[in-house]
Amino acid sequence: MPVITTRDGTTLYVRDWGQGRPVVLIHGWPLNGDSWEYQAVRLAEAGFRVIAPDRRGFGRSGQPWDGYDYDTLADDLAAVIEGLGLTDAALVGFSMGGGEVARYMTRHGGGVSQAVFVGSVVPGVLKSDGNPQGVSRDLLEGIQAGLRKDRPAFLADFFKQFYGQGLVSGVSQQILDWTLGMAMMASPRATLECVTAFGTTDFTGDVPHINLPTLIIHGTGDKIVPIAATARRLAPMLPDARLIEYGGAPHGLTATHADRLTEDLLAFLRQA
Repeated sequence: MPVITTRDGTTLYVRDWGQGRPVVLIHGWPLNGDSWEYQAVRLAEAGFRVIAPDRRGFGRSGQPWDGYDYDTLADDLAAVIEGLGLTDAALVGFSMGGGEVARYMTRHGGGVSQAVFVGSVVPGVLKSDGNPQGVSRDLLEGIQAGLRKDRPAFLADFFKQFYGQGLVSGVSQQILDWTLGMAMMASPRATLECVTAFGTTDFTGDVPHINLPTLIIHGTGDKIVPIAATARRLAPMLPDARLIEYGGAPHGLTATHADRLTEDLLAFLRQA
């Protein structure tokens, strides 16, 4: 697998599978590119070139102390796109990864023909007068406090809500264990800093730059990234967007709704 070096010297591990039009899969917090396993295999088998980088600080990428703001993360994405010579790419951002798609379009924008936001934080999750159904700062600070006290225990509990355990759409214990293993590969510094990034960044200024065909997918039962604060605000802001709501679905759609998500992605990608 290729390794891309960013302008500040951070190395990014990149999974690069298949041949055809490139699809860049950008993972959520606090995971890595392996979390796209099901979609990556199916998309490559369907004739697409699948690119799934590990974000700086996560997975097999370098773990610098700094650089966990969205400007830097978008520049990292640009380094991957430019380093691999990608053109006519589709960017698919899950959760925190949606913010990288939005900020990339503002800071770079080249080489991209489609965008997909899955359970994404765009246009912003922080509660405010303009976003009354968003997430409070107290909740974000509580997440960071839990990570500092006992990161494995906190994340083990977090992933039960992530996947909607106890609902019809829950996952196996093995997927919970696998997910926790991915999360524990990450730098504790990156894990903490990215809570601030995805929790407090306002992407409304980035939205006008997303001037290309866009698919938005979000679960109505998402307790991690509320749909009312994000997807339902984003869709009306974009001139060429389609919102698909998964009724009652939780946040971790890549596993809980793997088949449906893959089919929706393929249908959209084949429109280009």
